[in-house]
Amino acid sequence: MAGTLAAASAKAAFRNTLPILVGFGFCGFSYGLYMHSLGFEPIFPIIMALTIFAGSLEFIMASMITGPFAPVTAFVVGLVVNARHLFYGIAMLDRYRNVGKIKPYLIYGLIDETFSVLGMEKPPAGTDKRWYYFFVTLFNESYWVLSTAIGALFGSDLPFDTRGIAFVLPALFLAIFVSSWQHEKQHVGSLGGLGITFGCLLAFSSSYFLLAAMAFIIALLLLFRKKLSSLNGDIH
Repeated sequence: MAGTLAAASAKAAFRNTLPILVGFGFCGFSYGLYMHSLGFEPIFPIIMALTIFAGSLEFIMASMITGPFAPVTAFVVGLVVNARHLFYGIAMLDRYRNVGKIKPYLIYGLIDETFSVLGMEKPPAGTDKRWYYFFVTLFNESYWVLSTAIGALFGSDLPFDTRGIAFVLPALFLAIFVSSWQHEKQHVGSLGGLGITFGCLLAFSSSYFLLAAMAFIIALLLLFRKKLSSLNGDIH
């Protein structure tokens, strides 16, 4: 029975992460190719993909490690770029409760795309929650690491121009937002997030608005998390 549930969960997780496979295929490939262009051996981007596992930050870190040694700057940049993950942790508090020994791995692997799959709706019927969460996280990490490795190892041998391929990353984020919007019964959270972001952009400079927007959104999530979940019929 446990094996059947695990297999069903893996099948459902693969089906629901196929769009991410396509997006990560291009993004990870372009990252591996970019690292190769900077003169790094393939092992470096592969290790970074495994340990950092945060696409936008990996692109930034690639350029930072070629410059002067500045660990404090690297820490601050990493914190700012990935501060949005605080939102995901807050939103997934109930879902990740009682998942057992896999919880540390689920926390480590909670990236934008994984949250988009696990945070929008409950696990499909006929699956086990823990196995489903595990396989969604594992598949997404595998897509990123493998595509990075392919880009680092073979990207420079391709006969076509790969300029502009990194645009797939913002395009993927837009697709995730649209998909999330379609799954919501009420759009209070999405509209609120957009409104706060644009408001902070007007009130602060383009260099600092993101920090202010994230601070306001975190505060609202902490205050109204359960109410927002109930609006969308999200029962944990």
